[in-house]
Amino acid sequence: MSTGIFGVGLSGLNAAQLAMLTAGHNISNAATPGYNRQQTVQANSIPQLTGSGFIGNGVQVVTVKRIYDEFLARQVAQAQTQASQLDSYYTQIKQLDNIMGDSSSGLSPALQGFFSAVDDVAANPASVPSRQALLSGAQSLISRFHSLNQRFEEIRDGINSRIASSVTTINSLAQQISRLNQNIVLTQSSAGGQPANDLLDQRDELVAQLNKEVNATVVKQDDGSYNVFIGNGQALVVGTQSLALKATASPSDPSRMVIGYVSGANTILIPETSLQGGTLGGYLAFRNGTLDAAQNALGRIAIGLAQTFNDQHRLGQDLNGALGGNFFNVPVPNVIANSANNPASSVTAGISSVGALTASDYKFSFDGTNYTLTRLSDGVAVSTTVAPSGASPFIFDGISITAATLNAGESFLIQPTRNGARDISVAISDTAKIAAAAPIRTAAAQTNTGTARISAGSVNPPPPPDANLQQPVTITFHSPYDGKFDVTGTGTGLPALNQTYTAGANITFNGWTVQISGNPAAGDVFTIGSNSNGTADNRNALLLGGLRTSNTLLGGTASYQSAYGQLVSDIGNKTRELEVTSKAQANLAAQTEQAQQALSGVNLDEEAANLLRYQQAYQAASKVMQIASKLFDTVLELGR
Repeated sequence: MSTGIFGVGLSGLNAAQLAMLTAGHNISNAATPGYNRQQTVQANSIPQLTGSGFIGNGVQVVTVKRIYDEFLARQVAQAQTQASQLDSYYTQIKQLDNIMGDSSSGLSPALQGFFSAVDDVAANPASVPSRQALLSGAQSLISRFHSLNQRFEEIRDGINSRIASSVTTINSLAQQISRLNQNIVLTQSSAGGQPANDLLDQRDELVAQLNKEVNATVVKQDDGSYNVFIGNGQALVVGTQSLALKATASPSDPSRMVIGYVSGANTILIPETSLQGGTLGGYLAFRNGTLDAAQNALGRIAIGLAQTFNDQHRLGQDLNGALGGNFFNVPVPNVIANSANNPASSVTAGISSVGALTASDYKFSFDGTNYTLTRLSDGVAVSTTVAPSGASPFIFDGISITAATLNAGESFLIQPTRNGARDISVAISDTAKIAAAAPIRTAAAQTNTGTARISAGSVNPPPPPDANLQQPVTITFHSPYDGKFDVTGTGTGLPALNQTYTAGANITFNGWTVQISGNPAAGDVFTIGSNSNGTADNRNALLLGGLRTSNTLLGGTASYQSAYGQLVSDIGNKTRELEVTSKAQANLAAQTEQAQQALSGVNLDEEAANLLRYQQAYQAASKVMQIASKLFDTVLELGR
């Protein structure tokens, strides 16, 4: 009997000691990231059958388990990966919001300064200082476009670096998880299936860190190892093996960092849309959803300003009496050949309509039969079986493809507006070449006796003007007056006889339009000819100034300023949206983590109470052994 009592007391002593060791381990790791508290699992030993029935043989510690809820862990991982994506997206877009919305460094003050200089030239068309101020204002505007674009490029380069850094981190975590998989399998096998709690915690912490980089799905295997997948099911860790990711230049755009699997000597690209969650997903979402479109939209404003201002400037006349030339150098689309293309393949693209341009990039491809231009922002595509040429251009969304030499399966990336803000520049440096005047002048003969008046006239867009624009033309009303007039001179359709007079109606020839109003008399004569000595003429300068408020962009719905305002508003609204959702998701992640810690975290007060309880159990088991010792001594004394 004394031996049985000793065994029972010893088992209780051992159980209490293991429980105290586990509680001490919990306390020591209270601040260890990813640690889940542990707990001894006890069971009664097999009782002994006697004539009096089954007599208990004490207790045994079956295992030490960690308090872990797989469902809660998945919730925490999902909340954290979404919070990381939103936070990284918000951090990046906040930079754009600060740049574009700044009242001093944004585009708006530069636009206002430039058109104020245009207005000054309109007020003083012969003033050289006013003209020089216009050129200076134009240079300031160009510098602002360049500086804004430079900030976009710096942010883009930063995104490339962050993507590469994130891929390095993901690869490191994947390798550590695969090594832990191996250690866990070996350890648990050698321990008869007992859980390697601390190794399991370390692996789960690595998985949590991985989810902060990119959304990862974990599938637990029968041997206790994890298989980890990212994207649309691409394997990252399979048992004890890890697959490496690689950040590499895109074959369609060398300036763009993309992600792929390393497979031998090849890299298999992963669709960016499949890489969701985590900081990496945030970087990709920011680049695809905001950065590309915003830089393209800024370039579209630059191109639209340059082209529309040029169009009106070319309809004017400079101080030398020559027709106006280009005021700005208009940027051309950026065409990038896919790295798999034959070097001899080429595509020539231009801009057919600045008002039709979008903020998207395009893919031009050839499948052997069809030439296809795809708008990458939404996948809308148009095709033709006729090879584009100057005589038969392929036009879509304001883009004109005038030459294409491709082999089947080849493609080109066309960025019609990406470099607009970078490449815009002022084309003239001579103040005399500012075309503030109109190239035509109208006059009424001094012998006229009627009350009719002729307007100053305007040049018809688009440029270039009609070759006969400045040829002398005469309008003579019939005598006797019968309500008609003759138009004579040099030009297409001239002479034009017996024209019916309607007061205020447009009279258009040789690329100009005039109106005659009032009551003409028999034989009244009006002339239209070149504008000689028109240094004080401001008619074209007024039209140039009017472009400030003209809706020339976005399909004729926006002016330069409103197009920029829309861009700033879109970025600002998206920034505010991300600020709110990022904070909300961070709170959700914190609440989910708190729920997990309430179950799995170490509560020092609880562990202190457990230590007291286990201490008392240890002391009680010791007392049992002490009593058993006394009983054994009593038996020995009886035998003397």
